[in-house]
Amino acid sequence: MQPLTDGTPVPEPIDQTPDQPGQASAPEADSRAAEEGQPDPEPKGPMRRCIVTRDSLPKEAMLRFVLGPGRELVPDLGGRLPGRGMWLSARADVLERALSRGAFHRAARGQVQLPPDLRARIETGLKGRIRDQVGLARRAGQAVSGFQQVREWLQAGRAALLVEASDGSLSERDRLAGRRGTPIVAVLSAQELGAVFGRDHAVHVAIAPGRIADMLVQEAGRLAAVSGAASGAGT
Repeated sequence: MQPLTDGTPVPEPIDQTPDQPGQASAPEADSRAAEEGQPDPEPKGPMRRCIVTRDSLPKEAMLRFVLGPGRELVPDLGGRLPGRGMWLSARADVLERALSRGAFHRAARGQVQLPPDLRARIETGLKGRIRDQVGLARRAGQAVSGFQQVREWLQAGRAALLVEASDGSLSERDRLAGRRGTPIVAVLSAQELGAVFGRDHAVHVAIAPGRIADMLVQEAGRLAAVSGAASGAGT
């Protein structure tokens, strides 16, 4: 309570927002969460607070984790698994600090089973999401592969993004992209890209403008930040 100048205490204002029918009040919900060893309820909106840095960032720049049935930590890279989420800035150093300083235990208000290969699981999961997005673009007619077809798309201004094989020729990549400044994502091998297009390998892929291209840049950025790479999407 805040005292007046004469020393008389004045009660703190009380939130008068009525609870939804059938739901516990905010204090009751927090109390139950503490008793059950669960994280605080997630806020609404596009921003989330990192459990390590306490910075509020867009969800697209963060990683979400939930507790499995045995209180094992599960990366929820799509942000859709049930349960209260624990959010972490998508950065290698922040992940290391979370693991070494018990941030997940504190956020969950209890012991958490931490996978010894958590970072590898996150990186594998993000690569899988990138592969899935390329496949979605192919099925939607928003992607082509092959040097000649990709070059035609670039010349016609139809390519918003290039997905290049991580083990492909850098000189050939430079010759194809030229100085157009088209963003490049290079995290999948030629074999992995080829599997998306039903062939042994693929080195060059062009993605049309739109949400899929934006998602690919976003996921490549998260992967680069978690793996400590300099950049996930370059030019």
